[in-house]
Amino acid sequence: MHKVAVVILNWNGENFFRKFLANVVNNTALDDVEVIVADNGSTDGSISFLEKNFPSIRTIKLDKNYGFASGYNLALKQIDAEYYVLLNSDIDVPQGWLNPLIQFMDLNSNAAACMPKILDYNNPLYFEYAGAAGGFIDFLGYPFCRGRILSNIEEDKGQYDKPLEIFWASGACLFIRSEVYWAAGGLDDDFFAHMEEIDLCWRVKRLGYSNWCVPDSKVFHVGGGTLPNNNPRKLYYNYRNSLFMLVKNLPRKKLFLTLLLRLILDGLSAMAYLIKGKFGFFKAVFMAHTSFWKSIGTLRKKLKSIDRSNPKVDSQILRKSILIEFFLNKKKTYSEL
Repeated sequence: MHKVAVVILNWNGENFFRKFLANVVNNTALDDVEVIVADNGSTDGSISFLEKNFPSIRTIKLDKNYGFASGYNLALKQIDAEYYVLLNSDIDVPQGWLNPLIQFMDLNSNAAACMPKILDYNNPLYFEYAGAAGGFIDFLGYPFCRGRILSNIEEDKGQYDKPLEIFWASGACLFIRSEVYWAAGGLDDDFFAHMEEIDLCWRVKRLGYSNWCVPDSKVFHVGGGTLPNNNPRKLYYNYRNSLFMLVKNLPRKKLFLTLLLRLILDGLSAMAYLIKGKFGFFKAVFMAHTSFWKSIGTLRKKLKSIDRSNPKVDSQILRKSILIEFFLNKKKTYSEL
């Protein structure tokens, strides 16, 4: 059993391996730390590149693309370690990036998961969209971060350099106790990709654990390595999985009104896409809602095994609308909320 397993889930990411894998291996060379690649049925030259250039790296070969959630679940079941690090293939890591995360988790037994500060690889003075310096959600389930509110990304001026308990840690670089990962049920296979780490972190908090950002560690993320932010398929997953997440995790007494408001807002968003001539985006929202309603039966079955009664978790959700704060009140940064 290793202390830490750094697991890179790959799907057709040969170009990212050529650019970043050497740094991951060299800058993660610590005692009792293993770097593992889990390949999600790649059809490019990923496997042959690994075999030729990194023959010592353990590779778990999956037979097809299972997505982020199932891909990691299938791979992690084959890995024995105290801590998992779920690391995107499009991340560059500097020397010493892992030490602060290990030290923090070793000293804080109630912390289930943590993440480093995530900066933009192409513009390293700024935070990166997918996680920045730690994630939160508002009462409608819209995610935001220290360093990134909706589309506004802040420059890193050290304003978020203190460790802070957060609501969710980014799946781009998620450090988590293996025991808690499985106690919470792992990532939800039905999500396929996107929002799954928020759902997991929500369930982790309901078990009584906490999630943290540890800014003494930082990594540099390209972002959009598999699906760019302007891809309708990514929009589909975000809209659908956000609804999945709300149904699974909100207390029963809050679910109906919250879900109704979200469906209305999603409908308005779809109409805005249609008016702007973004027909692919309009279709993505429509298909997301169609898939959501088709999945109601499956979601109901899951609710039987999920405890949604922890009031402390609900108190950590922003009781304001991040949309109103951003667009009407002009609050563009986390510090202004």
